[in-house]
Amino acid sequence: MNTSDRLIEDISACRICAGRFAATATAHAPRPVVWFTRGASVLIAGQAPGARVHASGRPFDDRSGDRLREWMGVDRAEFYDRRHIAIVPMAFCFPGYDAKGSDLPPPPVCAATWRKRVMAQLQPRLTLLVGAHAQRWHLDTRGGVTATVAGWRSHAPGLFPLPHPSWRNTGWLRRNPWFEEELLPVLRHRVREVLNDSA
Repeated sequence: MNTSDRLIEDISACRICAGRFAATATAHAPRPVVWFTRGASVLIAGQAPGARVHASGRPFDDRSGDRLREWMGVDRAEFYDRRHIAIVPMAFCFPGYDAKGSDLPPPPVCAATWRKRVMAQLQPRLTLLVGAHAQRWHLDTRGGVTATVAGWRSHAPGLFPLPHPSWRNTGWLRRNPWFEEELLPVLRHRVREVLNDSA
């Protein structure tokens, strides 16, 4: 077993947050969703699995994923081909809901335990930073998502900060038409370029 396979096996067996999750409103058990292999040319650095992904075991297997695939210009088969696209969230497990039914943030202990080891296994040509948590970790940003995404040109073509594709952000997209008009065409072109080169 190579180092990458052993790491995937170790993450899949992780139960470090079992007590934390048992104390949430959902009272669920850990189920790490691990979706990467060494050699993938595109890295999607996300936030954490939602409830539907927790049930299916496939990252972005929800409406957010539909929107993200549209942003990238890829179909489901391309998106889930681990040889080419790695999906590594800031926390591998669904964090649960709070008492009001809102998503809890990714537990920092997950990134502290696993992220540097995973990043050492990956050398992507293109990285998508989806949401504030990934942007803070990878870019050490202190501003909000809007400012970070608006500065995308300073990171392209190797890295693109993106808002979370949640349907809760539909209002954000309406208020920031430049995202779809200016950023997305460049992103789609870059995704296709990288995937074609690695095919």
